Amino acid sequence: MTSAVGPEPAAGDDDRRNGSDAAGVVILGACAAWALITAALRDGRPEGVLLALLAVAAGYAAGRICGALLPVAAPSAWALAGIGLSVGLPHLSPGPEIITPLGDAGGAAALLVLSTGAACCAAWATEALVLRMVLRALAAGIAVVSAVLGSVGGFAACVAVLLCSLAAGRIRHRGPGIAGMALSAFLVAGLTWAVAGNAVPRGLGVSLEGQLTSHRVGLWHDALSMARGEPALGVGPGRFGELSGTAPRTLLSDGKPHSAPLQQVAEQGVVGVTLLAAAFCWVLYALWRTRRPTPVALTAGAALTALAAIACLGNALSFTTVTVTAGLLAGLATARPLADEPARQETTNARPRGDRLTP
Repeated sequence: MTSAVGPEPAAGDDDRRNGSDAAGVVILGACAAWALITAALRDGRPEGVLLALLAVAAGYAAGRICGALLPVAAPSAWALAGIGLSVGLPHLSPGPEIITPLGDAGGAAALLVLSTGAACCAAWATEALVLRMVLRALAAGIAVVSAVLGSVGGFAACVAVLLCSLAAGRIRHRGPGIAGMALSAFLVAGLTWAVAGNAVPRGLGVSLEGQLTSHRVGLWHDALSMARGEPALGVGPGRFGELSGTAPRTLLSDGKPHSAPLQQVAEQGVVGVTLLAAAFCWVLYALWRTRRPTPVALTAGAALTALAAIACLGNALSFTTVTVTAGLLAGLATARPLADEPARQETTNARPRGDRLTP
């Protein structure tokens, strides 16, 4: 099927790919450096940020290696591992259980969404029709597991990733799809910002507060207030819990605002949240430039976009298992298999040279 392939290798593709890898190194390095700078100036604790960055980088490297050697088996194994972790460790951290609508702080939901994406990527990477159907059934089963665990948002995100993966087989040019994913993530982030700043209509705000819980919305209000007070440097990494008036109201507080962009802007200022957005855009750019088939790139992008949405509404990125798995999925989808994938081999001679995806 000609629609199931990505861009054919062209002159300069390797240079652009190496450029995207170099950009990733620069962006992740800048995130680490800025966390250390703000921590030094605000007496903060950057260990959590550094651990998350290390987890993403390690996962990405492992994904690139596994994706090159085992493009089908590796994502299948990680999908099964994600199910095992979500079921075996339903409480991924000792923090408060803000259940509605994401489940236990969004950690289990995020793992299951990434596992769905991994299973769908494996399905597109194999040429065996029976195995492809089995892997898609596995992805559907992961969505069911998410519903059983009580994560309504996680179930919806898993179903969305599965549907996007199925639709990706009919998409010829990945650019518009990648752009749509970026827009979706930024719209969700904008909505959380609007809720935090009481900038939504009253009726909608009351409805959202009922779904998100008043405690979570209170944390968002505190985060935005801190950002307004210290827009340049923030209050310092790891200091939200000690400065928030809402966080101590729970018996066991994790000291986080349960929103990645709001946590970044509160603790590391405008530069911190800009670097977070840049890291997400870099991942999407790497998926746009990857030589893997278009369905694989778009499936991984859909899963990572769903993760970004969950991270806007919860503290999913605070779990090392989630950040490692996110890096793994991105690495698997941007790896260079040692042999060309069957879909590409079957269509290279059939496609006219002018039908190449040009960024």
